[in-house]
Amino acid sequence: MFDEKDLVLEAKHVTRRFPTNDGRELTACNDVNLKFYKGKTLGLVGESGCGKSTFMRFLVWLDRPTEGEILFHGKDITKLKGKELWETRQHIQMVFQDPSTSFNPKMKIRDIICEPLLNFGRIKASEKDAKARELLELVDLPGEFADRFPHNMSGGQRQRVAIARAIALEPELIVMDEATSALDVSVQKTIIELITRLQREKDITIGFIAHNLGLIQSFAHQVAVMYLGNIIEVMPGEGLAEKCVHPYSRALLDAVFDTKMDFSKPIELIRGEAPSPLDVPVGCPFQDRCPHCMDICRQEKAKLIELEPGHEVACHLFKKGETS
Repeated sequence: MFDEKDLVLEAKHVTRRFPTNDGRELTACNDVNLKFYKGKTLGLVGESGCGKSTFMRFLVWLDRPTEGEILFHGKDITKLKGKELWETRQHIQMVFQDPSTSFNPKMKIRDIICEPLLNFGRIKASEKDAKARELLELVDLPGEFADRFPHNMSGGQRQRVAIARAIALEPELIVMDEATSALDVSVQKTIIELITRLQREKDITIGFIAHNLGLIQSFAHQVAVMYLGNIIEVMPGEGLAEKCVHPYSRALLDAVFDTKMDFSKPIELIRGEAPSPLDVPVGCPFQDRCPHCMDICRQEKAKLIELEPGHEVACHLFKKGETS
């Protein structure tokens, strides 16, 4: 589906385990394999606690995996230290879910946006005003906002500032951790339009975390669905509604309210609750909530298999080459 020469970052067999006080281990990410391509968006979707944010934190060195590799242009970033790590940071930036918690409330917008540029010696202190105005206008904010403090701005405006700060260093990859979930629906639309425009103009690779499969399918080039630390389906964003087949993926999609949906059909709910990540059952982690659970699902965990180019699923209902 994508040209391998455009591969920017690849996660290979990434696992993260956290020890507990009673001697057990919580596996937040379990053998995750994902690829990020130049100028494309990979959406990572799943319920709260599934491990998607834990995985994305590895990409910006906020945590390190217990096992596995994360290759950025072929170099394992989990092993970087010192100056090499510092220099690589400028190529991968992050936009957090709540920008107000990632800003220093005592700093003006000009200083917030230009801090990364000063840290890496990209501009001089005398150039801050002009650069801040340029970046603000790039995210559709007035240049005079540079003199404001974060608390003088709305949530949508603060998120635009966060995006301006992330693109200031002209990174190759930006990680967005539910960057629109705290915003009004109308504001979400404008932020997504901004993100897609900047991606086209600057050829940026984006990793976007979301709960809403309906939202992510509107702009992601590739979507990975995660459940209890496991990637259970990877598929193209285009035509996702017709292509997704895993029972959990279908349940997430059916839960999306759409004015064009058929209201004569009952809304299918995901029954029960996800098991504790400290007590994941043997076999398929989704078995106790799946209406299609079979004996093999309780005995053996399904591996990702390719149904067609760019579409993989981990489910015993399907065999390689099958799409229905």
